[in-house]
This record gives sequence, structure tokens and C-alpha cells, in this order.
Amino acid sequence: MDYEKRYQEYLTRVNHALDAACKEYLPEESEVCRAARYSLMGGGKRIRAVLVLAVCDMLDGCAEAAEQFAASVEMLHCYSLIHDDLPCMDNDDLRRGKPSCHKAFGESTAMLAGDVLLTEAFNAIAHTKASPEICVRAARALGMGAGSHGMVYGQELDLKYEALAATEEQLRLIHRHKTGALINAAVQMGAAAAQATEQQCRELEAYAYGIGLVFQIVDDVLDVVGTQEQLGKPIGSDSENGKTTFVTLFGTDGAMELAKKINDETCATLREEFGDRCAFLETLAKQLLVRSH
Repeated sequence: MDYEKRYQEYLTRVNHALDAACKEYLPEESEVCRAARYSLMGGGKRIRAVLVLAVCDMLDGCAEAAEQFAASVEMLHCYSLIHDDLPCMDNDDLRRGKPSCHKAFGESTAMLAGDVLLTEAFNAIAHTKASPEICVRAARALGMGAGSHGMVYGQELDLKYEALAATEEQLRLIHRHKTGALINAAVQMGAAAAQATEQQCRELEAYAYGIGLVFQIVDDVLDVVGTQEQLGKPIGSDSENGKTTFVTLFGTDGAMELAKKINDETCATLREEFGDRCAFLETLAKQLLVRSH
């Protein structure tokens, strides 16, 4: 398997699906929708969308449905980034090396741009050319991953612990919801497109939460050792705000050792269930561990 080639193929499919979604759900005559397009099409790794396609491919599912689901999870993820950057949340001026949505379009328009992306993400699932059962499974996965049992709850916990010292257990709880839940939604949407079994979904859930935690630990490290040019957003804000991170608890070296341990365990468990079929997902996990942006 040529990992880089496969990833680029997935990116091409994702971007094609996002172009189609923009034309269908984000009309250019709307300022709010132009703001949504600005953030949605502003680049990025598209990890969640790629996971949808990769899981579907691994399980020989419906590629067309997976592409629609990939676009929808990317739309929802983008809404969360727009809202995260707002002054009432993280107050970040940069995203992916460009002015944040509220800096480019104003706070009110940015708020509505996030709202429209959240709403149209589910509209895109509803209009997917697949069986009602598959669409409902995908919508359920996205709703659980994004809402009060997932990402939003994680954001609530994150805000709570901005002013409080957190333990490792509390940090894991925050990031299981804030980061891991939406990653799990992505893999479960890929599984839905392939009508995966309950056992397969459970194994994929363990993988998703494993790489979600690794992603966050590496993020914490990059906030200390990375640069604004590498990350496309301000660095050092966690330290400035006195926020507890994995680096606070373990130092940069200790945090990376923990990330490697979690990654090794996650990949080993995945391989036990799926064998060589999981080669792309396994390599993706390893790449998340060594990323610099």
C-alpha cells in the first residue's frame, strides 16, 4: 500500500464531495453561506472525512454514500472550528493560516455560518442515495458524536477546567468527548455505509477513541514546541491561560511517550480484528503520532 497516494486519492474524493455540497446547500448569494464556504474550503487535513472513506473501503461498503457522509462530517467539524475561534470561546484570530471566520466576516455572520454548516450536515445525510437504514445509522452516529454526549459536552468540560487544575483522568474525559467523539462518529459513518456488524463497530470505536486521544496529546505538545507557521494558528495559548494539558502533567517527552503507548495498543487491537485490511488506518494512526502541523 502506498499510504500517501491513497490519502491523496481520498482527499480528492472528499474535496469533490464538498464542492458538490457547497453548490447544493450553501448558495453563493448568501453572505452567511459565503462565510461558511470560506471556512469549509480553507484546506486542512480532512482526517475525519478521510476516515469515513477509509473505513467504508476496508469493509467494502458503498463509496457514494461514504462520500456524502464524509462531506457531512467535515461540514459539522468546520462549524465547531468557527465557533471555537469566536471571542466568547477561544478568541483565535487565525485558522489554517488565514483570518478566522469572524475576523473575515464579523462575529454575527460567523456564528450563523457555523449554524448553517451544522444544520446542512444533517441535510446532506438525509439526501444521501442510500437505504433509510444506512442514512439513519449515519445520522445517529453524527448526532451522538457531536451533541450532548459527545463534542459539545467535551467543550463544556474544557471550559470548566480552564480555571481548574485537571487530573489525567479528567483530561482523558474531556478529550474523549471533545476530540474522540467526532472521530468516532466519522468511523461509524464509514461503517454505516458498509453496514458493518456490531462487533466491527465496537473495534472501530476503540480505534477512534485511541487515535483521538493521541491527536490531542500531540496537539498539546505542538502548542509548546511548534510554530505558528507550522500550525496555521496561534501557539502557546494553553500555557498563557494556565490551562492543564498533557504537557503540564507529563512534560513534552513524557506526553509523547504516553501517546506512543496508546497508539501502539490501539493499532495492535485493530490489527487483531481486521488483519492486513486495516493497513491504511494503522498507518494513519502512526502518522498522527509524528505530525508537525
